[in-house]
Amino acid sequence: MDVKGAPHNQTPTITPSVTVCEPTAMSEAVVMEPPRAGGLLESSCGAGDSAASLDDGIVDTANESSEEESTGEREEEIGAHNEVTRSTKTTEVSAEQTSNTQTVKAQRPNSLSVQAAGEPGLWTSQGEADVKLRMGDSGLAAETPLTVNQMFTSAVERFGNRTALSWKEGEQQKSLNYSEYYQTCRTAAKSFLKLGLQRYHGVGILGFNSSEWFIADIGAILAGGFAVGIYTTNSPEACQYVADNCRANIIVVENHKQLQKILQVEDKLPHLKAIIQYKDALKEKRPNLYTWAEFMELGRDEPDEPLDTIISSQKPNQCCTLIYTSGTTGQPKGVMLSHDNLTWTALSTSRHVHLTDATQAQELVVSYLPLSHIAAQMVDIWVTMKVGGATYFAQPDALKGSLVNTLKEVRPTAFMGVPRVWEKMQEKMKSIGAKSSTVRRKVAAWAKDVGLQTNLTKINQNAAAGRTPISYRIAKKLVFKKVRKALGLDRCTKCYTGAAPITKDTLEFFLSLDIPLYELYGMSESTGPHTISLPEAFKLTSCGKEIPGCKTKLHNPDEEGNGEICFWGRHVFMGYLNMPDKTEEALDAEGWLHSGDLGKHDENGFLFITGRIKELIITAGGENIPPVPIEDAVKEAVPLISNAMLIGDKRKFLSMLLTIKCQVNAESADPEDELLPEAVEFCRKLGSNAMRVSEIAGGRDRAIHAAIQEGINRVNEKATSNAQRIQKWIVLDRDFSVTGGELGPTMKLKRPVVMKMYKEQIENFYKELATPTTPDNPLPPK
Repeated sequence: MDVKGAPHNQTPTITPSVTVCEPTAMSEAVVMEPPRAGGLLESSCGAGDSAASLDDGIVDTANESSEEESTGEREEEIGAHNEVTRSTKTTEVSAEQTSNTQTVKAQRPNSLSVQAAGEPGLWTSQGEADVKLRMGDSGLAAETPLTVNQMFTSAVERFGNRTALSWKEGEQQKSLNYSEYYQTCRTAAKSFLKLGLQRYHGVGILGFNSSEWFIADIGAILAGGFAVGIYTTNSPEACQYVADNCRANIIVVENHKQLQKILQVEDKLPHLKAIIQYKDALKEKRPNLYTWAEFMELGRDEPDEPLDTIISSQKPNQCCTLIYTSGTTGQPKGVMLSHDNLTWTALSTSRHVHLTDATQAQELVVSYLPLSHIAAQMVDIWVTMKVGGATYFAQPDALKGSLVNTLKEVRPTAFMGVPRVWEKMQEKMKSIGAKSSTVRRKVAAWAKDVGLQTNLTKINQNAAAGRTPISYRIAKKLVFKKVRKALGLDRCTKCYTGAAPITKDTLEFFLSLDIPLYELYGMSESTGPHTISLPEAFKLTSCGKEIPGCKTKLHNPDEEGNGEICFWGRHVFMGYLNMPDKTEEALDAEGWLHSGDLGKHDENGFLFITGRIKELIITAGGENIPPVPIEDAVKEAVPLISNAMLIGDKRKFLSMLLTIKCQVNAESADPEDELLPEAVEFCRKLGSNAMRVSEIAGGRDRAIHAAIQEGINRVNEKATSNAQRIQKWIVLDRDFSVTGGELGPTMKLKRPVVMKMYKEQIENFYKELATPTTPDNPLPPK
């Protein structure tokens, strides 16, 4: 959900009753079926204490830069795609896919068709415009479109007295039920209007997850504006760009630190009328600067009629939310999401993953991932609202240590984690396990072996493995239940991962503890999810099948069935705000959303992500090499490795940058020189006394150097061709990080940034005139 399960070894990679629309809301919600052009083959299918603490510096994805490379950035992809398709061998489609999938061999249509005057099209780049909805004839795709207000009022009618939002103030637990939540959002909307919020103008929200964040978001939508999340570690200049681009009339900030960013650039924001600070006391009084209490008081006694007039004029096919997402070059793009994008995707997702309606039992989620990201918004706000669930807010230091405490207090029924969260849990459990007694370690190892084998058997036999082995039941009692309880996941039946790549090693680690991680795949431009794994439809390293009412097309597949993944459905975005050219790059002439990701389906319709078009390495010899499977193989072969980046585009041979697993500063989230306990243990087994990265980097430790080379040799032995062998490598002085710039907010590797940062080391790989013929000559230490 930017949510992208992205590639690992061969595959990815971390979302009711209906009220009828008013006639005004439906008058122009034109419907559209997916094209059935000649040459498309189409088929369908029904759509204990020894566990973890996160106090060792999980990188704070809730406080990250808008420089993130999203799943939807297009600026470099079209040229890359054309180059790839020219150099990729293709074959004719031989059989239908057994999913809601089309496999297409035709060239991508050049551009979107020009719309007739006055007639809504499938896309727009204008904030005030309507679009056609991609509705179907039956099933969920044919559900009546709803505005956000209609979905919310339906939730109030059905779940009014149930808890909607809950948070801690000191040691006191506060909450709002659905009726209070809705009325508070209406009051916020009236306050926005009193401050001068204009129709189709933005309300920027800059802060950590809180009830105020949700209320500002929905209040902005009800008042006819755009809800616009801004990453909390954006620079003042990045905040300025987003606020100016969406013509923000109002900006809501968390605290004094965020306020200072806006004050630095407010003279460059001609549309800005007011700033609201929702946490802490104001350190200074300024005109048009309000506390949250002052802001809410503005609208408390305002009449309902002006707001109701605006709400009744809203239509499901109009924009209400902007998600800013960017590539590594160019300015961020405002992904325009309609009311229907949000309300329909929430409906389809909740049905697909079998969330329980609150009239039966209430779903509980913990909000901690950045709300400027579509994954968090869809899970925490919209899907939860659709089923009457309760959202509990984590503490701002959640990813620096307190998340597990919140999980243990709330005991959520569903939990979404980006891969780095799961990896840090894994590292912490391994670290604690290494200090356990011999007996405990043996019991844990036995239980994990039983857990992995039992769960793999279930998967391979499609969950029809007959009776559960008695060894599994014993392991569950002795180990699995205690681990879940220590993680706060003892009643969590749905653990998800998405938004960035996750390794097979991490998936198998949690599967061995009887915690299957269900992968999500999608992007901001698909309102979050496109495919999601399910307990009854689960394959390791697959990101599952389409949510109901959506379709997949594989564009220009090669002989192995790998093609560009394209989406169709009511989750597809309206367009990029004020960027018609970028919108035309993302959507083809028939309205399919091109993801820029390469993928294939297996015989049962499971989607596997195999690469990303712009990440594909095309060597000087013309061979196409997806880097992620090779990088993951190296990390698996050498557990000491934290990050690996393959180099080789337009080069004569492949090389690799490596980093070592190290401690992370709990406050700054910067990587430190000290090795992680598991890394120290790895070194000791090799006879090395290394305790720091600086003792290993650049080949300084011969034992470690030799072990890494042996691991790379093993990976090279499995290479499908000589061109896919790693010829040279180097260990860098520090790990990649968000703060260092090498990783984006969801921990995706920013390859162009790394290429620039380590240009000297990379060029040193290729200084020799002759291509190396042996992998046994890595770059010598300086």
